[in-house]
Amino acid sequence: MSTNNIQPEFGVIGLGRMAQALVAPLLAKGHVDPQQLLAVVGSEASAALRRAELPQGVHVVAAADSLAVEVWRAPLQLLAIKPQQLDAVAQTCAPVQGRPLLISVLAGVPLDRLQRLFPGHCCVRAVPNTPALVGAGLTALAWGDAVNEEQRLRVNELFGDVGEVLELPEPKLDAFLALTSSGPAFIALVAEAMADGAVLAGLPRDLAHRLAHRTLAGTAALLDQRALHPGELKDMVTSPGGTTIAGIRKLEQAGLRSALIEAVMAAAERSRQLA
Repeated sequence: MSTNNIQPEFGVIGLGRMAQALVAPLLAKGHVDPQQLLAVVGSEASAALRRAELPQGVHVVAAADSLAVEVWRAPLQLLAIKPQQLDAVAQTCAPVQGRPLLISVLAGVPLDRLQRLFPGHCCVRAVPNTPALVGAGLTALAWGDAVNEEQRLRVNELFGDVGEVLELPEPKLDAFLALTSSGPAFIALVAEAMADGAVLAGLPRDLAHRLAHRTLAGTAALLDQRALHPGELKDMVTSPGGTTIAGIRKLEQAGLRSALIEAVMAAAERSRQLA
């Protein structure tokens, strides 16, 4: 790239789907000037692809580019690489000034490890989930000791653009991740199975999928907007000797409730193992 004098205000290390979901609304709403955003990706082919997808003026370079080191000079940095790349990426970190803020979205990587690898930074752990891609995300934040109030406000603003933000003690992040980050996959499995059942009962495949998605979305909205306990909604729908109780009986016989509990627990335990 030809812009050798860039002084980025926002640096992004890794520009996958989640990082793009976070960056896009910041650019769209004018919270970040495209000219002051520098992102580093693995290869020049990836850099060219991302430049074509992002607004004009955003700087995206490959890790081997001489400009890549400038990402560490930004006062605000988003670390969105794969966890197994962390040690290698940390070795590329240039000396920093002024305690820049490093926001990590890496699953299972604790604050104390981040602080050891990036001793000149103030570190934050963020756990967003994939509904952030459509502005309906949930993000939990855990703060490093050196993060100041102005930095906290900036991070809350960043993730507030893609959904609801919660501040949690770091030990709670594993359970949060299991429910909200792994949870969409569990719900997707439920949606797929419900659609399969509808196909078995006679509906066309496309219609079955659309109706399953709308049923889940409508149910979630009802639970949320009416502040209903799930058991209340179940009882509202279930009439004596009716179709719903017949279906619930089968779900209980198959152990659906226990299976979902165990799935969340397994995801939480795996997150602890990654740490």
